[in-house]
Amino acid sequence: MNIRTTEHRTPSPTPSSAPFPASVPAAAVPAPSRPGVGQLCAPYAEAVLGHAGRDWLRLNVPGHAAAPGSDLAAFFGPRITALDFPPLLDGIDLGRDTPLDRALALAAEAWGARRTWFLTNGASQGNQIASMVAPALGRTLVVQRSVHSSVIDGLVLSGMDAVFVQPSVDPEQGIAHGVTAADVAAALERTPDAAAVYVVSPSYFGAVADVRAIADAAHAAGVPLIVDEAWGSHFGFHPGLPANALSLGADLMTSSTHKLAGSLTQSAMLHLAEGPFADLLEPLVDRAFRLVQSTSASALLTASLDLARRNLVTDADATGSSVEAADRVRGAVRALGRFTVVSDGFHAFPDIVRADPLRIAIDTRVGGITGHEARRRLFRDHQVMVEVSTDAAIVAVIGAGSVPDTDRFVEALHTLPSPLTTDSAGTAGGMLRLPAPGATKLTARGAFLSPAVVVAAEEAVGRISADTLAAYPPGIPNVLPGEVITAEAVRFLQRTAAAPNGHVRGALDPGVTRLRVVA
Repeated sequence: MNIRTTEHRTPSPTPSSAPFPASVPAAAVPAPSRPGVGQLCAPYAEAVLGHAGRDWLRLNVPGHAAAPGSDLAAFFGPRITALDFPPLLDGIDLGRDTPLDRALALAAEAWGARRTWFLTNGASQGNQIASMVAPALGRTLVVQRSVHSSVIDGLVLSGMDAVFVQPSVDPEQGIAHGVTAADVAAALERTPDAAAVYVVSPSYFGAVADVRAIADAAHAAGVPLIVDEAWGSHFGFHPGLPANALSLGADLMTSSTHKLAGSLTQSAMLHLAEGPFADLLEPLVDRAFRLVQSTSASALLTASLDLARRNLVTDADATGSSVEAADRVRGAVRALGRFTVVSDGFHAFPDIVRADPLRIAIDTRVGGITGHEARRRLFRDHQVMVEVSTDAAIVAVIGAGSVPDTDRFVEALHTLPSPLTTDSAGTAGGMLRLPAPGATKLTARGAFLSPAVVVAAEEAVGRISADTLAAYPPGIPNVLPGEVITAEAVRFLQRTAAAPNGHVRGALDPGVTRLRVVA
């Protein structure tokens, strides 16, 4: 079978099948301003490179000492080990107005922040920091229930109470989207001791929330808005992309720069807006950052953040090519007709205002194969890796500045076998639907630190979970510490674990046969 995307002309979408949004004029999103001369530089990365070019006798850590004959140098190449420096070096990050200081200032300028912090433990670290500073603002965090598990980890660290705002759920796809400003406002009305609002945008499937309206609701109640924009680190750097959350009123924003903005895995940023809460938040965030940041932060990860920022700011054309590549895939999928594009149905959900164009979510079940099986066969038979699968869909992503072989992906997708009548676990069954959360009985920290026992999964039903359990990816918790475990949740997690590539973060064993509950 020979399928090439260039051979197909995408038909004009009908109202019932139009992508969401059907079109967004370039004028609808402000074009990024012309980068200043400073943005053409990567001061930290350049300083590390210059340092590595000198003839050092390295009698310090790291212990590999950049020895040219080491196994590390042989495996990764001597350039990698030569660039692997520890922190606190004169001329790099020690002293006043260092290259690191200048790199951080350029990142803040690029994302429109008052201040930016570089993270070497992913956006999870940023979410933990944000959760840790919230107690200075109030007793209760108003939280979107479908946040990443790292936000719940932050609740364990902070000990805060939480009021959860339920997201919209697509029952056909079995995925959670976002929350509306009205639901956030209602939660704030019943939470007089609210500290902040914490939401996710975009979602794992690319659904973009109305951050402006949610920020207005939070600010009307006198609290800041924290946005986990882990999947939107590229937002705002091209007219075809949504604006970033800071520009829409968010006060604190996590940015998983490695995901779609081009830095190395595990590198991320945390951005603080210039606004009414900045004076209070800045010293708190800085102190919390020092609590959780490694004292041996990787120079390689940090340099990659500097370079990713420069690339995003100075090469919008490359990002535009990435958007065009993703559009070609969606157009080919629509034209060929076997599968459907998940974001084409986003218009049915009031909480979604846009779709991230670099996320390609494809409903595979309508084409006769589960998402899990499609992902497994793409990986095994075609050497094609996609980001995640669910029972009904796969999600592919294209990084900003990347233009992959989209023809190869479309062809591999359409050579998958059909029909496949078994479910994701390999047995006859129906759609794997998201379980409704159980009742909350304890705070996350209270449950996590309580005396606990391990019981068989079926005996855990009706008892209070001591752990966070999340189908991963995407890592959205299905059971929280302090929530009552339901039979529905146990079935969902066990079926997830049994699926190809299935994994449950926080589980005691791969099959989720035992659970830790409050004694």
